Amino acid sequence: MTRYPFVTIVMPAYNEAAYIEACVDSILQQTYAADRMEVLVADGGSTDGTRSILERLAASDPRVRTIDNSEHRLQSYGMNACIQASRGTYILICDVHAEYARDYVAQIVDAFERTGADAVGGAQRAKGRSSFQRALCRALSSQLGVGGAAYRSSDNEGFVDTVFPGAYRRASLERVGLFDVKAATNEDADLTRRIIDHGGRVYLSRDVVVHYYPRPSLKALVRQYFKYGDGRSRTILLHGTPPSLRPMVPFLGLSAALALLLVPGLTPALPACVLLYAAATGIEAARVGHTEGAAAVPVVWAIFPSMHVAHGLGFLHGLVKYTFNPVPPEIEQLDSRPSVTA
Repeated sequence: MTRYPFVTIVMPAYNEAAYIEACVDSILQQTYAADRMEVLVADGGSTDGTRSILERLAASDPRVRTIDNSEHRLQSYGMNACIQASRGTYILICDVHAEYARDYVAQIVDAFERTGADAVGGAQRAKGRSSFQRALCRALSSQLGVGGAAYRSSDNEGFVDTVFPGAYRRASLERVGLFDVKAATNEDADLTRRIIDHGGRVYLSRDVVVHYYPRPSLKALVRQYFKYGDGRSRTILLHGTPPSLRPMVPFLGLSAALALLLVPGLTPALPACVLLYAAATGIEAARVGHTEGAAAVPVVWAIFPSMHVAHGLGFLHGLVKYTFNPVPPEIEQLDSRPSVTA
């Protein structure tokens, strides 16, 4: 790369003492030109020592700055505050619960420069520390678990509807606005949807390598997917139509199950359908889970319906909530001003 556009790393955080230092260090040690980067961390009022860690990191490296997000805590507010304070031509959102390849920033910038895309990212490569997380990684590697989303496969390359964790061209954010601060979840999908609706393009590069740590327990996973479903329904209601049928599949499956349960004429087919679903998920759990050992197979088997039902119920909850009590979007605008070019 003959020239190095200035890059801003935006990192929302709240009570991340166990992860924040390793994550920030991995960004500071990137192969990208050190003087062409800044790291802005939006701290939501952490009480576990995260803030003191950030203060120490900032004292040793002036590229690191903490942006206070204790008033709102929602990561959409924090990310917007960081972007407003940023100087980068490219804005890279980084998840604290992730590990970034040393050329992560360089590959993001390269993808922007060669494709002209408005947003860029990589595949969502899951990595586990505990036995449950490793089983969950296997479930997330299956199309039955994630519905064939393009950004879930490290082999995919090309223009898509969303990426992980998301990097944005500053000029594009000036055009479409920042994250919707009324969105408790799914704010990234909403932003990429607005980019696409404005004629922009989102690019998935297989050379952008980042691994993230999924939820550590089944209970936490269920909460996460319920929120995902709720946020997805709000995004669809706001934009009118989904970018694809995929986000609605768990809800459609849940609706079919409820119809079988509640409609007298369909009830006799319920046992056969339940057995078919159990067989399909069990066979897939054995296929993807056996590499983690026999004990992982029943865990993967339990994970599949947990994700499907939680996402479907969350979607249904969101449809009811946002149809009868809509939460209109609140899109903050990014002031148009020059980024660092010298």
